[in-house]
Amino acid sequence: HQGGRLSVRALVHGLAITGASTVKALQRHGYAVVATDDTIDAGRLERASGLGIELTRIPADVSSFVAKFDFISPAPGVPEQHPLIRAALAAEVPLVSEIELAYRWEQQRSGGPRPILAITGTDGKTTTTELTVAILRAAGVRTEALGNTDVPLVDALDADLDALVVECTSFRLAWTAHFRADAAVWLNLAPDHLNWHASMDTYEAAKARIFELQSPNDTAIGFVDDPIVMRHLSAAPGRQRTFGLSGADYHLDGTTLLGPSGKIADTAVMRRCLPHDITNALAASALVLETGLAGPEAIAAALSTFEAPAHRLESVGSAAGVEWFNDSKATTPHAAATAIRGFDSLVLIAGGSRKGVDLSPMAAEPHRIRAVIAIGEAAPDIHAVFDHLTDVVDADSMAHAVESAAARAHHGDAVVLSPGCASFDWYGGYPERGDDFRRLVHTHLADVIATTTSGMETTT
Repeated sequence: HQGGRLSVRALVHGLAITGASTVKALQRHGYAVVATDDTIDAGRLERASGLGIELTRIPADVSSFVAKFDFISPAPGVPEQHPLIRAALAAEVPLVSEIELAYRWEQQRSGGPRPILAITGTDGKTTTTELTVAILRAAGVRTEALGNTDVPLVDALDADLDALVVECTSFRLAWTAHFRADAAVWLNLAPDHLNWHASMDTYEAAKARIFELQSPNDTAIGFVDDPIVMRHLSAAPGRQRTFGLSGADYHLDGTTLLGPSGKIADTAVMRRCLPHDITNALAASALVLETGLAGPEAIAAALSTFEAPAHRLESVGSAAGVEWFNDSKATTPHAAATAIRGFDSLVLIAGGSRKGVDLSPMAAEPHRIRAVIAIGEAAPDIHAVFDHLTDVVDADSMAHAVESAAARAHHGDAVVLSPGCASFDWYGGYPERGDDFRRLVHTHLADVIATTTSGMETTT
C-alpha cells in the first residue's frame, strides 16, 4: 500500500485497549480508518473522539458494509461467530489481527526486524511471558511483555527494544497470515474459550498457527506431555524442541534444569518450585537459549528473583499450619488441575460461571483433596464431579467459602482458590475475584492470629 494508503480503507471493530491502539497505529501508517463497536458507551465515545474518528454500530446490511473495506481488524474479544466475522469471511475480506499488522510493519523496520519470541497455550502464557522477559532483562536485552498484556504489540514497534516477547492468544493468532516468531513455545491445549471459538477444532487451529507460519530457520518448542501440541510440533517447518519434566530436550534431572547443551540452573535458586513452575522455567529457558539471546547465568539470576503475576497460585498467607493460595486466574479445569497437583493435601474452592466446559479434569487426583467448597452458578457441576470422591459443601459468597474452607482445613493443608471456571457470575473478572478472596483471607488470618495470641496471654 506504499504511496496510496489513504485509498485503503481499514475497519477496526471493538474500541477497547487493543482496538484503540490498532486505530492509532493504522493512522500513523496513513490508512483511512473506520471504527465500529457492539457497545457504544461514554468511555468508547471519548476514546473515539480522542482518536479523531466517529464510532458507530455495524449497520443492518453487514454484507454490503464489509465489502467497503480492504481489510478488517477485529479486537481480540470479537468471537468467530460474530456477524461481522461471518460476513467478512463470506465476502473474502481479509481479517487481520493486531499482532499480524504489527508483524508486517516490523518486517519493514529500518535496520531490519528484531527477534520475536512468542508464547501460546491454554494456561501459563502470562507467567511464561513474564519470566522470559525477566531472563532477557537479566542478560541485558531490552524487552517488554507484549500482545495479550497491557501493551499491544503495535504500541511497541517504535520503542527502544532489542527483542519482542509476545503473548499470543488464540484470538490474535486466528487472524494471522504471516506472523511468525524466531522461537515459539506452545505450552498446552485444553478446552477453553468455546464461547469465542466456533468449536474446539477452530480453537486448536488458531493455536497451531504459531508453528505453521514459521520458517525453516525458526525454532518450535512444544510440551512433551501434550499429545495435541506434539502432533503439531512434528509438522513444524523449523527446528523442533521439546520441554517437560522428563523425556524432553529441556527437562529436569534431580534438581537440575537441563537442556541440549547441558546444565541451565538448579531448582534451588527458584523462589517457588511447583511442577508447573519448573515446566514454565524450562519453556522460557528454551526460548532464550535457542535464539542465543540469553545464557544460563541470566536464567539463574531471573529465576532467583522471579515471582509469578498476581492471582496465579499467589501465596496469600498462613496461620495455624494452613497456607492460603489465590489462583483466581485458573479459569479452566486444566489450570485448576495443574494447581491441585502442586499440593499433597488441600481444601479446594472451585466453581464460578459456566463456560460449557467439562470440569472432570479437576478430579484427576482426588487423593490430594480433603474437601471442596463449591461456589457460583457452576456449584452443581462441581458437585457432579466431586460428590463421589470427597466432601463437597456449598458456599453462597466468597466470605462463606473462606469460612467453610477454614473449618475443614487441617494443619499442613493448603486452602486453594482455583475455580476452574470464569468469574462473571459474582465478579467483573478474575482479578476482582482474587482481590476479594485475598482481602477475606487476610481478615481471617488476622482473626486467627489475634485469637491465638489472646489464648497465649490468657495461659500466661
